[in-house]
Amino acid sequence: MNIDIIAIGRMKNTAHIELFQDYLRRMDWNVRVKEIESKHKDQKKMHDDECAQLIKNLSDGATIIAMDERGNTLPSRDFADKFQNWQNEGLSHVQFFIGGADGLNDQIRKRAELLLSFGKQTWPHMLARIMLLEQIYRAQQILKNHPYHRD
Repeated sequence: MNIDIIAIGRMKNTAHIELFQDYLRRMDWNVRVKEIESKHKDQKKMHDDECAQLIKNLSDGATIIAMDERGNTLPSRDFADKFQNWQNEGLSHVQFFIGGADGLNDQIRKRAELLLSFGKQTWPHMLARIMLLEQIYRAQQILKNHPYHRD
């Protein structure tokens, strides 16, 4: 499985980077991370630029997942089932998009096969990125019947 996490902002906090890298090291699946930043200071221009850069990273043939506060929440086993279904369908490339402070635009949301949310709370973008990678790792472990995930 090839997985891209395409996110607005750069991890700067060492503790965040260390935790994120720890999960990356554990992965059997190929996970790539692309961080995007805008040079604009104006909020609207910044959001438009961020979304334009995200759109440039949409890959044809990839399964697109948009991290969005209006999205669905999934129990970890259901999230793992998504990966199993994609693999069964012969899909091997999944892209997760994480927007900036103003989220994603409609063009990205409409391209997504799934809008995914971590609940109704607002999470800092860097923590959301770590949470996403942990859930991808958990899905991998569930599919391997590894005891990392317990019911």
